[in-house]
Amino acid sequence: MIDALSWLFGHIGLGFYHFFYAVTHPGLWLDWSNKESLLRFVYYGGSTEFFFVLFDIFLVLTVAGVIFRRFMWGMVRVLEGFANFVGRAAAWAGLIMVGQQIIIIFLQSIFRLGEITMSPFGIGFAHSVTWYGEGLKFWNAIVVGLCVSYAFVQGSHVRVDLIYSGVSHRAKKVIDMFGSLFFMIPFAVLAWMYSWYFLWRHLITPKVSASDKLELMLRKSKIVKWNVERTGFSPDGFDAYFLFKILILSFIALVFLHGIAFFYRSLLEFIEGEEAQDKYLDRDTLGAGEEAYEGTH
Repeated sequence: MIDALSWLFGHIGLGFYHFFYAVTHPGLWLDWSNKESLLRFVYYGGSTEFFFVLFDIFLVLTVAGVIFRRFMWGMVRVLEGFANFVGRAAAWAGLIMVGQQIIIIFLQSIFRLGEITMSPFGIGFAHSVTWYGEGLKFWNAIVVGLCVSYAFVQGSHVRVDLIYSGVSHRAKKVIDMFGSLFFMIPFAVLAWMYSWYFLWRHLITPKVSASDKLELMLRKSKIVKWNVERTGFSPDGFDAYFLFKILILSFIALVFLHGIAFFYRSLLEFIEGEEAQDKYLDRDTLGAGEEAYEGTH
């Protein structure tokens, strides 16, 4: 127990040191023309050190928010506003997906074309119909990956309620805080640490893994080179599957950030009581007289 506590508080203390060291020495991990800097970025992006840097930032912001409640409300509004902005922008991918599917059906089934050429802003862009057909999955992945926290803010996510609706306001907030701290955020942290290396294994060679130590990473930097995954399921199919890996990380980052936002909102609503319920919450509306249908779109 003593060793575990020593390890925990030691890493919390080192988190502040690593944060300030990284900020004051950006060239050590952002100068990707230096292959050692690239491998440092890869290593620390999914490391324990990075987790404790984020944990320390969370602790500082939480303490500041408890002392200055308006500051915590400000963080909630910024994080929820960011989730709404990203989700509302990404939702347009659904319209693009539908339009692209209609184009594919008409040009392939009616006009029997095997290639589609588009020229936005005068720039020619030609690919096979198969490429566009497989590319539909990318637009769908954008909606799924980038609208997750937006759906949570809007209250359109799926809930399984066994006891929640029958308990008091403050009991609900305790349940919400517990869910944020012990389900949403831990899931996001674990998923990030595995997905981070999953992405980089499809961007560079030799392959990297979560078990690699920094010394091994730096040795690999002598032979590392870019090897971006561009292999489709078919010879002329969609060939940018590395974008799906980036979307996985974006999805996880949004869940992590909204887990924090939801914890802060639940804490503030617990402290301030029922009058603070849904305070500053920016939800979409269909207009006056349409309240019965809201939440179903």
